[in-house]
Amino acid sequence: MADDKTDTPEPEETPEALAPEAPAEETPEVTEPETAAEPEAAAEPEAAAEPEAAPAAPKPEPVAQLTASERKVAARERRGKRRPSTPEERLEARKAKAASRSRHRATVKAKRAKAGIKGEGTPPADPGDRSAKVRTGKVVSAKADKTITVKIESARRHRRYQKIVRSSATLHAHDETNDANEGDLVRVIETRPMSALKRWRLTEVLERAK
Repeated sequence: MADDKTDTPEPEETPEALAPEAPAEETPEVTEPETAAEPEAAAEPEAAAEPEAAPAAPKPEPVAQLTASERKVAARERRGKRRPSTPEERLEARKAKAASRSRHRATVKAKRAKAGIKGEGTPPADPGDRSAKVRTGKVVSAKADKTITVKIESARRHRRYQKIVRSSATLHAHDETNDANEGDLVRVIETRPMSALKRWRLTEVLERAK
């Protein structure tokens, strides 16, 4: 029995069919817009609303700038003291100061009288008083009456350079009996002012000039 099927020629492949298929264009997905969530505050009662802002504080008024003299005057007024400006006030201030000095002098006199110290002013320095300065020097002049000129020489080592630094000073001393002569080595002690230049007094002659 003959085969009823007939051979049908297969279609030839064209170049277009041989080319790779182009990828299909992606179409953007359209999404529905999201609905904004309702704020929770809307569900809350209106009583929970934010409190109203407090009223702003008033700005301080600008302070006037004072000069130095005005600041001093203001400080004195705060302390309750004011410089006298009229002649009468200045006179009263002088009288108050004089009364204060008088009270102080009376207090000092009472203390001196209680201690048994007689007289006023600075008493002559006592040779045994440790507070009085004592110097040893050489008499360079004894021409004046009851006065000698003494030269005091000193040698000290410099604190930084350790060098011996020599210095000399001349002073006038009181010699009541004119005992010292030129060239003598004498000892003098500090005392009250006895003249315009004399602040020292002769205590003893240590060595006579040869």
